[in-house]
Amino acid sequence: MSESRSINVKALTRVEGEGALHIRLAGDAIEAVELNIYEPPRYFEALLRGRSVEDVPDITARICGICPVAYQMSSIHAIENALKIRCSPETRSLRRLLYCGEWIESHVLHMHLLHAPDFLGCESGLEMGQSYPDELKRGLRLKKHGNQLLSVLGGRSVHPINSTVGGFYRAPSRQRLQKLIPDFEWGLQAAIEATRWVAGFEFPEFQQDYEMISLSHPDEYPMNEGEIASNKRPAISVDRFEQEFQEYQVPHSTALQACRVKENSSYLVGPLARVNLNRDRLSAAAKRLADELHFETPCTNIFRSIIARGLEVVHAYEEALGILRRAPVLTPAKISYDYHSGEGCAATEAPRGLLYHRYAVDEAGLVEKTQIIPPTSQNQLQIEMDLIRFLPGVLNEDDQQTARDCERLIRSYDPCISCSTHFLKLDIERLES
Repeated sequence: MSESRSINVKALTRVEGEGALHIRLAGDAIEAVELNIYEPPRYFEALLRGRSVEDVPDITARICGICPVAYQMSSIHAIENALKIRCSPETRSLRRLLYCGEWIESHVLHMHLLHAPDFLGCESGLEMGQSYPDELKRGLRLKKHGNQLLSVLGGRSVHPINSTVGGFYRAPSRQRLQKLIPDFEWGLQAAIEATRWVAGFEFPEFQQDYEMISLSHPDEYPMNEGEIASNKRPAISVDRFEQEFQEYQVPHSTALQACRVKENSSYLVGPLARVNLNRDRLSAAAKRLADELHFETPCTNIFRSIIARGLEVVHAYEEALGILRRAPVLTPAKISYDYHSGEGCAATEAPRGLLYHRYAVDEAGLVEKTQIIPPTSQNQLQIEMDLIRFLPGVLNEDDQQTARDCERLIRSYDPCISCSTHFLKLDIERLES
């Protein structure tokens, strides 16, 4: 008889993630697969009501310690759209630079400490470091670069505080920006080597027919702006997001899931979707590397998303270097604006995928309504669909190995619940046929 295990995880606040996976089998038939997220509701949307628009970026940055810039930028763009604010090209350029820092620190953390151990048979990043010390040291140095950039532009490396509606509270020092150039020149080459390293891992054969969703911009790799593109349907403007996509509650998780409204179907957001839909707009070095590695697009193997992350790190370094060398000067750091009632939405590309915000503000500049849809909730249904298709190939293993295999798949998405290498508790319920 197979061992059956059950675990109740208490709800924890201020934790990147607590999760469990419940699988119910009847013989060899899969009756249910439920990815449970136990992190309690944090009520950010309710907390924002009645607050001034200037408070919003600092509050939303607290939603995530790894990708605070994404929440800041999405909220700032949405509020600026509501108030009809148009910032300068210099501000736009420095916001992309700030986003480059976040992509670097987040992607590098996931690649080296959370995901690579799965491919190398290690229980943790620390264990991996015993066999691959140089690779781990390189990864830690790369991550430090991303945090340094957040500190220079954002005021501090975690939950930055310098971004605001209309620009920045304080213009970043041109001298401090240009001092980063030598590190980023080294980092570009190191990121290329790191991506070559992860591309050499052995990947399970798992091809899926995903609908891939990301922003797409005609002139640049998507970060802060663009329309919402799909590999299966025509692109739409961001203001149609809530007509085409919908969040809903499921009984087994406090995390909302999302689907296509008309088809009630799952979809994929994140670096794999971005690279597939925007490969031609990657930086020159990233495109050359993708060709060298024979990274064919469309790529439909979620396990290979670690390579897509590496390509985006290379892109982020190369784009950051271009901006650092120009070192745009902000005069003024923040433009003035007037309050008036309005509603605006925006989407940006968080490291984990498309992030959507919508705000309604009143004539006093206070928030009336808020809608925030993060990438993890959008990927939840797709993760469960992947598990249903993946499980038949691993159910003949013992339960412990099945759990490891499922963790590998889930970590390929880099969901916000994966802040520790072993987050997943597997409960398999076997019923007689």
